[in-house]
Amino acid sequence: MSGAVLPEETGVTYRDNALLKARAGYRASGVLTLGDDSGLEVDALGGAPGVRSARYGGPGLDDAGRCARLLDALRDVPPARRTARFQCVLALVGPDGREEVVHGVAEGVILEAPRGAGGFGYDPLFFDPRLGQTFAELTEAEKARVSHRGRAIAAVRRLLGG
Repeated sequence: MSGAVLPEETGVTYRDNALLKARAGYRASGVLTLGDDSGLEVDALGGAPGVRSARYGGPGLDDAGRCARLLDALRDVPPARRTARFQCVLALVGPDGREEVVHGVAEGVILEAPRGAGGFGYDPLFFDPRLGQTFAELTEAEKARVSHRGRAIAAVRRLLGG
């Protein structure tokens, strides 16, 4: 979508936002277009930051600021109640009204302090108990295999016959 402006994420769900982006891309390009939306849901915060993950804590915060805001919100929450998940929804929009939506999820726990130098966003706080590492400690290949986004991409590949 070179030069095109993505629509504002006004959807209430990841699915809504992924479809908004894919539809805008398809309108601008006329070719099969992939749109995505993802976020972090923390059970102790009633699912927040959720669909607003990229804007959590208000305008002007970077990844480190959003992580600090999340840790502050979880300050008095014990480790056993810090369960969370990353969600990713990918939408394909194309010719003949084709609209397909797939979903990927990764379950984990929010740590009390960041660990690891890789990844982005909330990765340094998101600990995968099965792997014994945060997403920021994984290699790109490992993360692609186990992350919410990696799982959603695998589902898109299956849709496309790949």
